[in-house]
Amino acid sequence: MAPLEQQSSSAPDPRRWKALALLCTAYFMIIVDSQIVILALPSIESELSFGLTGSQWVMSAYLLAFGGLLLFGGRTADMLGGRRMFMVGTALFLVASVVCGFAWTGGVLIAARIVQGVAAAIMAPTAMAVLMNTFDDAKERNRAIGVWTGIGAFGATAALLVGGSITQGLGWEWIFFINIPLAGVVLVIGPRLLRETPIRSRERAFDPFGAITVTGALVLLVFGVAEAPQVGWGSVRTLGVLVAAAVLFALFLIAERSVKAPLVPLRIFRLRALVGGNIMTLLVSMATYGGALMMSIYAQQVLGYSAILFGLSTAIYAAMSIVGSNLAGPLTTRFGYRKVAMFGATLLSGGAYLLSRVTVGGDYWTDLLPAMVVFGAGIGTTVVASAIAALSDVPAGESGLASGINNSVFQIGAAFGIALCTTVLVANTDALATDPRVGLNEGVQAAFLATFVFAAVCLAVAVILTLLRKRTSSPPV
Repeated sequence: MAPLEQQSSSAPDPRRWKALALLCTAYFMIIVDSQIVILALPSIESELSFGLTGSQWVMSAYLLAFGGLLLFGGRTADMLGGRRMFMVGTALFLVASVVCGFAWTGGVLIAARIVQGVAAAIMAPTAMAVLMNTFDDAKERNRAIGVWTGIGAFGATAALLVGGSITQGLGWEWIFFINIPLAGVVLVIGPRLLRETPIRSRERAFDPFGAITVTGALVLLVFGVAEAPQVGWGSVRTLGVLVAAAVLFALFLIAERSVKAPLVPLRIFRLRALVGGNIMTLLVSMATYGGALMMSIYAQQVLGYSAILFGLSTAIYAAMSIVGSNLAGPLTTRFGYRKVAMFGATLLSGGAYLLSRVTVGGDYWTDLLPAMVVFGAGIGTTVVASAIAALSDVPAGESGLASGINNSVFQIGAAFGIALCTTVLVANTDALATDPRVGLNEGVQAAFLATFVFAAVCLAVAVILTLLRKRTSSPPV
C-alpha cells in the first residue's frame, strides 16, 4: 500500500461534533434535492412548457448523474483529499442550484440538474470520508454514522413536507434557491472545521477508462430499471439497455485487473464485511424506497389523502427512522453490527408485513401508523448497521472509495425497489374490479409483500454473516 501524505491525529478532534453538524447540513441538502421536485413538477411543467413526460427528467437527470458518478466521486477523496473535493462539490452544487432557479427553458433546467447530480456525487462520498477520518474512536464513529443516517432519512421526508408548501407559497424556483444559504454556510465554515483525509501520494493517476465504463454501466443500469415498469421488462429497449450495462461492467472488471492505478482495486471485495454490508444496504434500500412509494399510492389513491397531507402524515415515519439510526450507533458499539443488523431487519420485515395487510376501508391510525412506526425504526437501524459493516474494515486511504461504493449500492437499490414494486403493483391490480380502489389495493398489498421479501432476505444475510463470524472465530477442534 502506498504511504499516506497525512495521518490522522491520535487525539480527538475538538471540533468533531461541529464538523459532523456541517457535514450533515450538506447531506441533508443533497437528499432533499433528490425528491423535493416531486410536488413541484406540475408547476414546472406548466411554466416551462415541457412535453407530456419531459418534466420527469427534472428528477431523473439528478438521480442518474448522482448514482452514476458516486464511485468516481468517492475515489477523488482518496486521490485528491476528501475535504478539498467536498468543498469543490459544494461550490458546484451552489452554482447549479442558482442556474436551476433562474432556468428559462426546460433544457437549461435539466442540464443544471445534471450538474447538481454530479456535484452531489462528489459531495456525498467525500463527506462520509471526512466523517470517518474525523472520528477516530469506534464508539463515537458509530454514533456519528447513526446521526448521519438519521439526517438522510429526515431529509427524504422533509422534501415531501416542505416541497409543496414552498411551491405554492413562493414558486417552484425557491425549492432550488433555498440551497444558496445552506451551501454558502458550508463553504464559509468548512475550511475551518473539517479535517483533510489521507491522500495517496504515489497513486494520483486516475483511471479514465475505468471511470467511463463503470459510470456508463451504473447510469444505464439505473435508467433501464427505472424505465422498465413503463416500457416492459421484456421489451427490446429494456433488455438492450441492461445488456449494454452488463457489457460495460464486464469491460470495467477486465480493465481493473490490469490497470496500474485502478479506480476500484478489486482486492477490496475480499473484505467480507464490506461485501455483506453492501448487500444489506442494497436490500434495505429496495425495501425503503419501494415501501415509501407504495405508502404514497395507498394513502393518496386508496384512502384519498392529498399530497401535502400525506407528506405531513409521514412525520412519524421519519421520526422513528431517526430514533432507530441514533440507537443503532451505541447498540453496534456494544453488540456488534451483525446483531444490530439482525434486529433492524426483523423490524423492517415486521413493518413490511403489517403494511401488506392494508385494506380499502382502513385509515391512517389503524393501517399506516403502526406499520410506519415499526418500518421506520427498522430502516434507521438496518441502514446504520449496514453502513458500519461496509466501512468498518476498510483502510483509511480507501475510505472514500468504500463510501462511494456504499452510496452507489444504495442508489441502485432505490431504483430496483421502486421498479420492482411498481411492476408487482401493476401485475396484481385488478382492473376489472367494480370499485377501482379495491382493485388497486390488491396490487398495493402484493407490492408490500415484495417489500417484505426484500427485508427478509436482508435478515437472512445478517444471519449468515453472524454464522460465518462464529465459524471463523471458533478454535479448531
